[in-house]
Amino acid sequence: MTNTREPTRAAKQRRPLFLRRGPMENIATALIAAGFLMLFQPFLLALYTYSLAMLLTGTVMFIIVSKFPE
Repeated sequence: MTNTREPTRAAKQRRPLFLRRGPMENIATALIAAGFLMLFQPFLLALYTYSLAMLLTGTVMFIIVSKFPE
């Protein structure tokens, strides 16, 4: 007989948080949304100044993280 045990939940979660696809995609999406809101707000020039950098960071992060295994 062979022992065909499925990996336990603890074995599936051995990756650190920054290497997990789900949470990192959520963070990247939040960065994109924050950059979008910063771009279209009329109050602070500093927020407008860094909005493009925030959008680009979130987009590149999302592209990289979407290649991680689930």
